[in-house]
Amino acid sequence: MKVFTIHRIKVYWPLYVMAIPGIIFLIVFKFIPLGGAVIAFKDYSVFQGFVDSPWVGLKHFRALIDHPDFVRVFGNTLFLGFLKLVLVFPVPVLLALMINEIRKSALKKGIQTALYIPHFLSWVIVGGILFDFFSLSGLFNIIIGWFGFEPVLAMQESAYFRPIYAISSIWRDAGWGTVVYMAAISAIDPQLYESAMIDGASKIRQIRHITFPLLLPTVLVLFLLEIGNFLDLGFDQVFNMLTPMTYSVGDILDTYVFRTGIQQAQYSFATAVGLFQSVIGLILVFVFNKMSKKVSDGGLW
Repeated sequence: MKVFTIHRIKVYWPLYVMAIPGIIFLIVFKFIPLGGAVIAFKDYSVFQGFVDSPWVGLKHFRALIDHPDFVRVFGNTLFLGFLKLVLVFPVPVLLALMINEIRKSALKKGIQTALYIPHFLSWVIVGGILFDFFSLSGLFNIIIGWFGFEPVLAMQESAYFRPIYAISSIWRDAGWGTVVYMAAISAIDPQLYESAMIDGASKIRQIRHITFPLLLPTVLVLFLLEIGNFLDLGFDQVFNMLTPMTYSVGDILDTYVFRTGIQQAQYSFATAVGLFQSVIGLILVFVFNKMSKKVSDGGLW
């Protein structure tokens, strides 16, 4: 085994060299910071440091759960995470299936490019676009005005926050999400489609019995990765959409931690919340990975 490993390193050494920057990145920015999670169990002081700060056990976790805003904030996080899984996650799969059926190369590339572009806009820019779009003089109120409706400040009303959150997530990231699926579809053997056409299978049947079943393992892997981030909805998106009037439905763990943990310098509390999110994400990944093996052979391990 040792000889075999040495032989592989000698043969594929350029690939191992190329992997070194990525490995260094993971070690420096992912593994080493894990040691900082210890401050979740301490009353951390920047003057005393990691070692000398006093241990307090589960004090910060109890403070999180006992906080009067915890139920509201945690409920908002769960609801928005559920929206992302149910409404946002399937869209790139459907888009990839539709784009794959376009036969004109120029049209196909043009549609792909148009769908990719929003991903390169930061959420600060997207937030500004949303506030302009839904302002009193924005396009949204102009359109509903044509049908006789009164102007609405949608970004200031809690009833509109969650639909806008889901729609903006789809608009910005759905096109980028098709990249992996398109790559997986392109790897499918064309002879399978040729055989299906000879047997008289329509396009719908080809998608149903060839494309989607072969795409399913990739979908399951990305779904499991998404499950791991179920409570990590992205601070920048929600923060740039929130207003004081939408806190009741839009305030999530990330924005809550920013206010109570970062702005008030409660670093131990902020770390405890982050650890709380990570543990729940890990449990969900284990559970859904086990369930995915019952559905297909896909899974992370």
